[in-house]
Amino acid sequence: MKIVLVHADFIEYQVTSPAIKNPEEVDEGLNRIEECLVVFTAVENTEEKSWNEAAEIGVKEILAVAAQVKCYNFILYPWVHLTNTPSSLDIGLKTMKKMEELLTESEENEVHRAPFGWYKGFNLKSKGHPLSELSRKITAEGAEVGDQELISKAITAEDETKHEFFVMGINGEMTPVEDYKYPKNEANLKDFINYEVSIRIASDEAPPHSELMKRLELVDYEPASDPGNFRWYPNGWLIKNLLEDQVVNTMLNYDAMPVETPIMYSYTHPALESYLNRFPARQYTVLSGDNKFFLRFAACFGQFLIASDTTLSHRHLPLKMFELTRYSFRREQSGEISALRRLRAFTMPDMHTLAQDLEVARTCFYEQYKLSMEILDGIEVPYEAVFRFQSDFFEENKEWVQGMIADLGKPSLIELFDKRYAYFICKFEFNYVDSQKKAAALSTVQIDVENAERFDISFINEKDEHVRPYILHTSLSGAIEREVYAVLEEAHRNSQKGVKPSLPLWLAPTQVRMIPVTEEFIPLCEKLASEWEEDKIRVDIDERNESVGKRIREAERMWIPYILVIGEREAENHLWSVRIRGQKEQEKWSTEELISKIRNKTTGKAFRPLSVPKKVSKRVVFYHHG
Repeated sequence: MKIVLVHADFIEYQVTSPAIKNPEEVDEGLNRIEECLVVFTAVENTEEKSWNEAAEIGVKEILAVAAQVKCYNFILYPWVHLTNTPSSLDIGLKTMKKMEELLTESEENEVHRAPFGWYKGFNLKSKGHPLSELSRKITAEGAEVGDQELISKAITAEDETKHEFFVMGINGEMTPVEDYKYPKNEANLKDFINYEVSIRIASDEAPPHSELMKRLELVDYEPASDPGNFRWYPNGWLIKNLLEDQVVNTMLNYDAMPVETPIMYSYTHPALESYLNRFPARQYTVLSGDNKFFLRFAACFGQFLIASDTTLSHRHLPLKMFELTRYSFRREQSGEISALRRLRAFTMPDMHTLAQDLEVARTCFYEQYKLSMEILDGIEVPYEAVFRFQSDFFEENKEWVQGMIADLGKPSLIELFDKRYAYFICKFEFNYVDSQKKAAALSTVQIDVENAERFDISFINEKDEHVRPYILHTSLSGAIEREVYAVLEEAHRNSQKGVKPSLPLWLAPTQVRMIPVTEEFIPLCEKLASEWEEDKIRVDIDERNESVGKRIREAERMWIPYILVIGEREAENHLWSVRIRGQKEQEKWSTEELISKIRNKTTGKAFRPLSVPKKVSKRVVFYHHG
């Protein structure tokens, strides 16, 4: 027997015509069941002699899923299309009736059964969470997880774990979240905690940045690909690569070693099979001949396999390696995909640290926590922190936690769990909260106490013994696409407050735009642009045959930070009249002042030259603004 279980907002079905000679009697009309677990079922010919046992095992699996999704309103829906080897009609109906009988034994359950032997039309809406669409193959011997879904042991264990939430202030005081009184300046923290409690991932409407990313000609949906995959235009490519460069440079300066690993791995590798069952993610499946592979959702296992084959001594530790994964893949539910906030193909800077003991692991954790703050401060967005700890670890390391929150300078969410349900004993995340009050995790560091054993990673200590290291999982920025999301959403939020939206100067595709009043000043603009480019400033020239006013408005629409109109007066005295974005009054700057002011705001940040032609007249339009 094969079953597909869908946790649904509703299912509607209506019989259309008989599929067999003597179908069950039915009531005509539309049938609708709300908030239900739909169990599509196909009984197979292997159950001809053991249908009773298969029905019992099938019901156990159904109830196990019901407990996970906390839904006990069932509809058994016969769907022969799940198999090429269906049972006889008699066995099929007997099995369905037996499953109905077993499910109705509990008064807690509400059970419906769609009629057997009819063609039916149906419409349903899946909940869209990670456990909302599962499959099983049932035999008299037991149940197997369906090919398309690996049920994470971590998810099952988490359901059985007690979680408590507190707010810790910068003085170390702990307050249960339900008792915490939020001052006015902590509205973001309140929204974040409310989101954490509700865990409603799906969005009812498009986020504001989805329109901004297209209007600014940065990135757009790719209709020819799977949803959640994007096309990046030149200016978006530039911003994305600057963000990548910044985090890569930070990791290199931290003595982390770059590696590169495959994007495709075998389902049957022993360590990977075990890891997949502990990690709550959906995979893209790739077939190569008779072998089945999955597209990676992180760089963890690639780096773990390298570490497993590496000869390590205590003198080498802590050892840090990283990869900028272009790309990682997670096949999120369609209802959860939300432009750049939640997507299916993303770029993740993934670093792993092997630490010889817990004290070194804590030191590296603290260092990487502060590096994460530097990265997010550089993109000029606010963020909220959450720390997640196994309770006994937290009690033993409370002062260490207090120190990190004091460094952050504002209260943070603390989650405590009574037993370990995943591979980590502690982790932190920095989250951005947008105007829709949705949160997205950016930076994270985790201390892993499980995967060194799973992947056979060890080092030789001072006593010449083989010892398992602690492993830190780190992304200083989170997915690069999410950084772009956060920057655009923050610009939108500022515009709602009456502040002109803008990008951090080091990320602005064009930092200075020169507008020559007439074509006779174009050579001067070209000369200045060449000189300023040597000082790592992105300069372009709008020399089109349009009015100065129209060209200024176009530069404003594209959020250009500095606009210089160059005419006779400027050509004579080389004192530039500068329109500064977000500032009403213009300022007069010399070349030296302009270079100095830009340098002061961009020192220490990654730089790349223009990604489009220097002259605006030479550029194509990637997005029609309507």
